[in-house]
Amino acid sequence: MKATQQLHEMGQSLWLDNITRGLLTSGTLAHYIQEFSVTGLTSNPTIFDHAIKNSHDYDDAISQKLKEGKSGEALFFELAIEDLTRAADLFLPIHKATNGVDGWVSLEVSPKLAYDTKSTIAAARELHARANRPNLFIKIPGTREGLGAIEESIFAGVAVNVTLLFSCEQYVAAAEAYLRGIERRVAKGLNPNVGSVASLFVSRWDVAVADKAPASLKDQLGIAVAKRTYKAYRELIASDRSLRLLNAGARAQRMLWASTGTKDPKSSDILYVKSLAAPYSVNTMPEKTLQALADHGDLGTTMPPDGGDAEQVLARFTQAGIDLDALAAQLQREGAESFDKSWDDLLGCIAQKSTQLKS
Repeated sequence: MKATQQLHEMGQSLWLDNITRGLLTSGTLAHYIQEFSVTGLTSNPTIFDHAIKNSHDYDDAISQKLKEGKSGEALFFELAIEDLTRAADLFLPIHKATNGVDGWVSLEVSPKLAYDTKSTIAAARELHARANRPNLFIKIPGTREGLGAIEESIFAGVAVNVTLLFSCEQYVAAAEAYLRGIERRVAKGLNPNVGSVASLFVSRWDVAVADKAPASLKDQLGIAVAKRTYKAYRELIASDRSLRLLNAGARAQRMLWASTGTKDPKSSDILYVKSLAAPYSVNTMPEKTLQALADHGDLGTTMPPDGGDAEQVLARFTQAGIDLDALAAQLQREGAESFDKSWDDLLGCIAQKSTQLKS
């Protein structure tokens, strides 16, 4: 049995952190679903930028949309919705078989809106309506301004993938925004079953302290933060507040581990996959990590629901002079800036392609 299937049977969903038109047309995504137990996927501006820049798969579609007078951001969202609705349809049997727990794909609002609550709410509703798929998440960043957009979107019945979470505190704030949205639906007599995941970025912690922490603590910070967050997650979904909503017909928001590709070439290529195995959670991983897991994965035990040694490990980083709260805020800010830059790169790529195709 492949390690991918073992992980799936342990109760964790494997999602692909990639989408390209080539993955769809070549049958590769269908192969991953069949052979590697992949049950969903995520996307972001960087993924689409690379997909459009590094292939000719989108040339015909771009040419057609240029003839229709489309350009820039509007043209991109048409391309993205075409890809993601097609992927959503591939995952729809899984979505139905799991009663809506699994089989999701994700489309992100413009990163330019990360600090604009009102515009994020409007964009989330519009993209959700345009995609018109029951298994498509709209990605909203878990920034301070994003929290209001998460609550309002959930209240409006828009399924949300909360992105750019880096700490336990950021996760709890996003999870509570989700709960408030569901509670408001219950109070209004609306169906409370609105899907959501909360995405904690892991490997970027270790990249950030690679030259600051002792060698004995190498590649341990991201996993320790994840363990602390998993403890809070398990406590929250078992709380009276969550149980009351479950009793009303809601479903618990799931924890998703993001940024799980190993950045350090000297470390195991499945370091974060093996360390983050946990039931009722999602691991979204790059293709290389997925293939490595299927090829030579060796899974151990699942994450301890009580956080295990997380607090002891985090204390060592604090003793080494790492300000964890400040670093979490920095990572979220830098993450938003990185997606913002990727968005500019993406629109620049589309503009360049458009000019080439016109000529």
